[in-house]
Amino acid sequence: MSDLPRKAVTRTAKLAALPLGFAGRATWGLGKRIVGESAEIVGRELQQRTAEQLFKVLGELKGGAMKFGQALSVFESALPEEIAGPYRVALTKLQEAAPPMPTRTVHTVLGERLGEDWRELFLEFEDKPSAAASIGQVHRGVWHDGREVAVKVQYPGAGEALLSDLNQLSRFSRLLGPLIPGMDIKPLIAELRDRVSEELDYGLEAQAQQTHAEEFADDPDVLVPAVVHQCDEVLITEWIDGIPMSEIIRDGTQEQRDRAGQLLARFLFSGPARTGLLHADPHPGNFRLLPGGPGGDNDWRLGVLDFGTVDRLQGGLPTPIGHSLRMTLDGDAQAVYELLCEEGFVKQSIELDPDAVLDYLLPIIEPAQVEEFTFTRGWMRSQAARVADPRSPAYQLGKQLNLPPAYLLIHRVTLSTIGVLCQLGATVRLREELEEWLPGFLAEEGVDEEDGMGEEEAAAEA
Repeated sequence: MSDLPRKAVTRTAKLAALPLGFAGRATWGLGKRIVGESAEIVGRELQQRTAEQLFKVLGELKGGAMKFGQALSVFESALPEEIAGPYRVALTKLQEAAPPMPTRTVHTVLGERLGEDWRELFLEFEDKPSAAASIGQVHRGVWHDGREVAVKVQYPGAGEALLSDLNQLSRFSRLLGPLIPGMDIKPLIAELRDRVSEELDYGLEAQAQQTHAEEFADDPDVLVPAVVHQCDEVLITEWIDGIPMSEIIRDGTQEQRDRAGQLLARFLFSGPARTGLLHADPHPGNFRLLPGGPGGDNDWRLGVLDFGTVDRLQGGLPTPIGHSLRMTLDGDAQAVYELLCEEGFVKQSIELDPDAVLDYLLPIIEPAQVEEFTFTRGWMRSQAARVADPRSPAYQLGKQLNLPPAYLLIHRVTLSTIGVLCQLGATVRLREELEEWLPGFLAEEGVDEEDGMGEEEAAAEA
């Protein structure tokens, strides 16, 4: 098949096969049990087969189905280990691999967008893709000025495919829910769907990437490749090498894991403060670890890719996040509750016990309570279990909280980043990054927190 499978009936049939396949393998597992194989072996085989089918269908479809798989992959840390193992392998593949677009299709797109003499723009162009993503694939080349470049080419019909997949997946959200216990899949799919048109616009992506590239141009810790050329369905940026984050997760040394985690946290909080933009697709396929950090060749920098999805946050992350986090750490239950009500996290029609809200929040912000914190899959699973168990007070309280639309993407990015930190098993000085970059986390020097006036103004007022 030369392009994405675009006919709605074809794509719907493939997606419909997912829950049917899950049910079929459950029946197969029961049959194996009847003939005497142990529950443990059958369960392991069942999970492996399910994971393999999930990857096969989502990977073949690319588009929204693959994007959904990528979004899920960073939450595998929340799964019980006996389930997480098989899914970890299959879902991680979605971060950097997918069946490639045929060469003739790539050439057709480049000819239509760059002109029939497109080859003259390159000293070299590799027909074999170096990476595949949800709406396009990347080819390595050498631009006519000698720069090594990454050429991202959008799949024909990607927009239609994205919307079709995500609409179909939303119908199956109840069946897909058990993939990540405690996570409501439907809002995740809805939010991905809302971002489709933005991600398809390579002009917007080029602007966001170039803004980051210029801001971080001399940064010793973070490297963002500059934009070389952009037009409809084609985005050309400088090429960067490095170790994919997925490889660090799988085989990295503890030193690499800790450095990658620290830099990822730094980029999450410093990016909005420095650019007014939040990189909103933090799955491991979008990050590289490169040699040449502040400590020289033996140190590491973070390479950041793919700015197709960003949240525009003029002035950085919202100040109420920093204020509420600080007041939670200080144990000021009433002040935290009032701020959550003011920001819409607690609806006007609902009344909650401020102390119960504080008890709900404190375990979640444990990484900010200490000088350094080791993120682990076990910690992530304990948090997921606490808020997902219907018998838990945290579950009952969590059901009554609201997530305002303005915070939806920030919430998903934060959770996803924490998921990656847990996959890395990284020890991170998170509090250090919060103090440096999160507005409102530290009280401004010389400001009276009661009324926001400086010392001189307060004295004059008195």
